[in-house]
Amino acid sequence: MTGSGPVSMRGDGIVAAASNGAPRPPRLALLEAFELSNGNGAEALSVPVQRLLAFLALRDRPARRAYIACTLWMDSSEDHAFGSLRSALWKLRRNGHCLVEESNGRLRLASDVQVDVREAVAAARRLLDPASDLDDIDRDRFFLGGELLPDWYDDWVVIERERFRQLRVHALERLCERLTSACRFTEAVETGLAAVEGEPLRESAHRVLIHAHLAEGNAAEALRQYRVFRGLLHERLGLEPSAQMDALVRPLVS
Repeated sequence: MTGSGPVSMRGDGIVAAASNGAPRPPRLALLEAFELSNGNGAEALSVPVQRLLAFLALRDRPARRAYIACTLWMDSSEDHAFGSLRSALWKLRRNGHCLVEESNGRLRLASDVQVDVREAVAAARRLLDPASDLDDIDRDRFFLGGELLPDWYDDWVVIERERFRQLRVHALERLCERLTSACRFTEAVETGLAAVEGEPLRESAHRVLIHAHLAEGNAAEALRQYRVFRGLLHERLGLEPSAQMDALVRPLVS
């Protein structure tokens, strides 16, 4: 294969290669849908294994076996929950995966596993840091982020999904504000629209978008966005925009 790097064979028979000859690290996607991939594409995993990997990926620190087992299989007896955890770990080892590390009875996701939601969270926190450089922000992580495991309904997923949703929309709003201040209006409007699309009833998202339109001199777009929000808010919740929102467009209608 001309021009390609060396190829390595993993214990499970899956071939993975990188341009520098090193095996590609495994990558775990939790945004929009669960997917574990390497240099040879996506891998098929059982549901218990998926749940274990997702649970560990969403934690910042290692967890004890008992806590993991009782959280993931909370409707089972303790013996059955521990058995289910052992089975999931055995399936991973049987296939040659080294995705989970254990130390002092605590489990964690292996350090070389790349996780999309962790990258998105790190990017969002950098953006919310006033000392961060705007040019260093990777906006694609926000636009491509999506929702965390939208088809999963476990309590621990629902909590993490809401945490990520709040962080993401705050980051989008802040990015819109910073891009507007930098007179990068096209990007500011794109970012504001992404925030509004993710949270159609969130007034602060509409406000930063309207402000971007006004800063660019597009009064008609600003007024149109205000009317869209006002109509949606009244239809869905029977509410009116806040005084802060009305103040943004008052000069346009007075």
